Amino acid sequence: MRFDVVTLFPEMFAAVTASGITRRALEQSLWQLQTWNPRDFTTDHYRTIDDRPYGGGPGMVMLAEPLQKTLQAAQDAGAGRVVYLSPQGKKLDHAMVMRLLSESRLTLLCGRYEGIDERLLHRWVDEEISLGDYVLSGGELAAMVLMDAVVRQIPGALGDAQSAIEESFVSGLLDAPHYTRPELWPADADGEMIPAVLLSGHHAQIRRWRLKQSLGRTWQRRPDLIADRKLSAEEQQLLAEYQKEAGVV
Repeated sequence: MRFDVVTLFPEMFAAVTASGITRRALEQSLWQLQTWNPRDFTTDHYRTIDDRPYGGGPGMVMLAEPLQKTLQAAQDAGAGRVVYLSPQGKKLDHAMVMRLLSESRLTLLCGRYEGIDERLLHRWVDEEISLGDYVLSGGELAAMVLMDAVVRQIPGALGDAQSAIEESFVSGLLDAPHYTRPELWPADADGEMIPAVLLSGHHAQIRRWRLKQSLGRTWQRRPDLIADRKLSAEEQQLLAEYQKEAGVV
């Protein structure tokens, strides 16, 4: 998997190349990154990449010409489908992450200021993607979120392949709660024990407990996901048990 990122701030991407899972995956050559700075494709002394918007208004708009030259250079180098990170795009979710993973190369276009000349978007962008209904200072943070979400799904990127399978949203449900040592924490009168089933060693019971917790959490926190899901007979039973234990039914 290769990402070609068009950005005025390539140094920001050290956040994904120098730390954590994405760094290790990069060192294993599971993915590659090439940044392209539009300032390198300007022709004037000031390396101008923006100008005032026609019609007036606050802020500046990124110029089409240097961006077009940047994207052309990336395309000449084999860059793939062009994705513009924009609050007007389709919201990123797990299904979209898995679809993007099927691409061998992606070009991520990071806007700044008030946005990008619409004519450039019409001619060059294949898809617009949003993280949510809010505005960031630029597309770089959104691009890094997208990259992290995709890279962790690449086989071999995670130390335990099962981790990717059991994460929230992979099954369409939120993840079950997790616990680790010590068994009692804090170690005082107000301490809380981990659920006994997790100490039982009974894998079938643990699986059912985790599924029940996933269903219950999703029902409480993201009822829209439950409403969109066709529950199996087992899931219906476990959710009913969870609701009864919660005192709802």
